[in-house]
Amino acid sequence: MERIDERWLEAWRPGFYFQICLWLSVTMSATMHVKKYLLKGLHRLQKGPGYTYKELLVWYCDNTNTHGPKRIICEGPKKKAMWFLLTLLFAALVCWQWGIFIRTYLSWEVSVSLSVGFKTMDFPAVTICNASPFQYSKVRHLLKDLDELMDAVLERILAPEPSHANATEALNFTIWNHTPLVLIDEQNPHKPVVLDLFGDNHNSSASSSPAPGRTCDAQGCKVAMRLCSLNGTVCTFRNFTSATQAVMEWYVLQATNIFSQVPRQELVAMSYPGEQLILACLFGAEPCSHRNFTSIFHPDYGNCHIFNWGMTEKALPSSNPGAEFGLKLILDIGQEDYVPFLTSTAGARLLLHEQRSYPFIKEEGIYAMSGTETSIGVLVDRLERKGEPYSRCTKNGSDVPIPNLYSDHNTTYSIQACIHSCFQDHMIRNCSCGHYLYPLPRGEKYCNNQDFPDWAYCYSDLRINVAQRETCINLCKESCNDTQYKMTISMAEWPSEASEDWILHVLSQERDQSTNITLSRKGIVKLNIYFQEFNYRTIEESAANNIVWLLSNLGGQFGFWMGGSVLCLIEFGEIIIDFVWITVIKLVAFSKSLQRRRAQAHYASPPPTVAELVEAHTNFGFQPDVISHSPTTGTYPDEQPVPIPGTPPPNYDSLRLQPLDVVESDNEGDAI
Repeated sequence: MERIDERWLEAWRPGFYFQICLWLSVTMSATMHVKKYLLKGLHRLQKGPGYTYKELLVWYCDNTNTHGPKRIICEGPKKKAMWFLLTLLFAALVCWQWGIFIRTYLSWEVSVSLSVGFKTMDFPAVTICNASPFQYSKVRHLLKDLDELMDAVLERILAPEPSHANATEALNFTIWNHTPLVLIDEQNPHKPVVLDLFGDNHNSSASSSPAPGRTCDAQGCKVAMRLCSLNGTVCTFRNFTSATQAVMEWYVLQATNIFSQVPRQELVAMSYPGEQLILACLFGAEPCSHRNFTSIFHPDYGNCHIFNWGMTEKALPSSNPGAEFGLKLILDIGQEDYVPFLTSTAGARLLLHEQRSYPFIKEEGIYAMSGTETSIGVLVDRLERKGEPYSRCTKNGSDVPIPNLYSDHNTTYSIQACIHSCFQDHMIRNCSCGHYLYPLPRGEKYCNNQDFPDWAYCYSDLRINVAQRETCINLCKESCNDTQYKMTISMAEWPSEASEDWILHVLSQERDQSTNITLSRKGIVKLNIYFQEFNYRTIEESAANNIVWLLSNLGGQFGFWMGGSVLCLIEFGEIIIDFVWITVIKLVAFSKSLQRRRAQAHYASPPPTVAELVEAHTNFGFQPDVISHSPTTGTYPDEQPVPIPGTPPPNYDSLRLQPLDVVESDNEGDAI
């Protein structure tokens, strides 16, 4: 076996060595060819185009396909000047038109197209809230002191004479001293007088300059809210045109301070539950109940209930358009248990929105009046924005620098969520606390009078700050894809006088298992929500000026004014490259000549030869003898021979070292 292996190796080695030698020879040959072509290219660069600027211009005008330059070199002197001016004018027009088209393209304008489609659509998510956030019977103990103080304020406004001084002694003025209401007497506009409603013996702060003992009627005075910070040293007044607005704003501000200190679970328990609000539900031909709704807590409206939100289940489709295929609801708003000073509107608040989107019902919702049947016909508009750089929109909010505080609900991005999150961020940074109406970041606290005494002043200043709103608007972006529900609303009185008795009896029995009527028409609302038709509109943005539009207009202007094309532009680019090439060669040559002049400046005469520098070729045997000539003797005495003239040493100028220029051959052979 070993002999077979040795024989095989002996037979294989010559072929292996031959392959290695062949590979080395091919590699060396390829390397030499590459080196030759690189050297040839270097010589070509050193040589340059081989002509001057004038020759280059003449060649371009004679060979270009652009109209005009040929006539400059082919006509007489007058026509040359005329064609030169015309060519220059039209070239300027082309550049001007190109600038306009490029600027228009870079403006990123969009065009809007409207298309109408027809198909079965998913029913929108429907959010239902009560106009009152809480049941007064459950929050009475929290608002007891505030309500008593509110009653006293109304008495002072309606009866300004201080005839109830003894009745105010039992009031808790802790809230009042922090943010009081004042009367501003503007009979003398240049010197208005501030009158505190309880300035006689209860307001310990003198920052509002109260004038106890003075009274004024409602026509001569305006009600304002005094907001102070830094322990009452810096104050401002928020004026109102009506006392109704003033007392309601003041009450909401004080209620916010109270509710912000209550845990969220207790607030949910004090609001209207779904089984109490929703008396009857029907979607198409299928019955539904409060169990088909998802509940969330809204600070302005308490418990809100969302139908077909699509968080845990698939969105419900609508089989057909029309009222009989929509959502029918009967609601009990419980108006008799409203908080009297917190809510002045009775009814239900509702909003139609996309699945998995947070309902901003305060900004986008509508009211349904109690004692009526409200029918809402829905049309769908779908918006598809182009996106960057054509419009400032975002697909999912990931490129928005504002953290979304509503992300805990696992909802999609919306511009309202961004604006609210931005305001809460400014609130925390400026006031050191978050407002009760918006979600709170982790590690932060809601504002209240005990922990943050200056929060009301800070919040009021931030609320009217235009720069803050503009900052949030600039930071937030609209959603690139959005669905809007256009509503057609109609109302009718419900129940009618003929059917009121039996309808209220049935509803009372279903809710309370009572044979007596426990409901009133002032506390019930009927809703019909349905698609008017299955036609939906798609509003889509597209680029008004795309790259095809730009190239066609640029080429059209160039062809119209100068009869050129893309090849003409390539020719012009070639000339520009040759110009730059010649300029570089001339600069390099000028630099080298300048260096030679500086080197020759050390010698006053022409440079010495090599023989003169080294003095190695001087033959002293050929030098003439030095003979002193006496004036008394002759020129050449007889005893001395005539001197043989010396032969000068050879001047070996041929030994001067000169650089040997490598001259490129005209053929494809090697360089010499």
